[in-house]
Amino acid sequence: TVNNNDEVEIDLGEVFHLLLSKLGVIILSGIVFCLAAVMGTMLLITPKYESTTKIVVLSKQDSSTLTNQDILTKDYAELIKSRTVTEGVIAQLNLDMTHEKLLKKLSVDTPTDTRVVSITVTDTDPYTAAEIANAVRDIASKHIQQVMDIKAVNVVETANIPDEPSSPSVPKNGVIGGLLGILLAA
Repeated sequence: TVNNNDEVEIDLGEVFHLLLSKLGVIILSGIVFCLAAVMGTMLLITPKYESTTKIVVLSKQDSSTLTNQDILTKDYAELIKSRTVTEGVIAQLNLDMTHEKLLKKLSVDTPTDTRVVSITVTDTDPYTAAEIANAVRDIASKHIQQVMDIKAVNVVETANIPDEPSSPSVPKNGVIGGLLGILLAA
């Protein structure tokens, strides 16, 4: 209803009855879009797997005392992503990729207040992801010891062979597709 003051009144009862009359179409649209999103995700998107290995870096000082230098593990992350390490991994595993392409698969996380460094590799093959992560860890450990004059780089955790893909999320895409279908039909 339009008043003389250019105000629009919305009758919520009328809107509710309109939505109720279209309920079947709205539900059907949600189901169709949900199924389309699930099938599209399963058939069109290549799953990616993540494998993580962890190392701890020990300085030549007494290992019971933490110094600021020990905590600043960002240096180690940069060394892990160096061309020396990535090209060593490419050569060792005979990978058909460039330094830049390997860097896109590689992420290095250095949690605050710890000397533990997590190396994660994402790949379309779970075995390759684990193999690359372990190779990066091994070559980077030697490189860090040489460059930083470090006492030891110890393995905290060997890379796992992932059972399930890290992306895409089929349930999440299904829910988004269903909600999109509902919104378009409403």
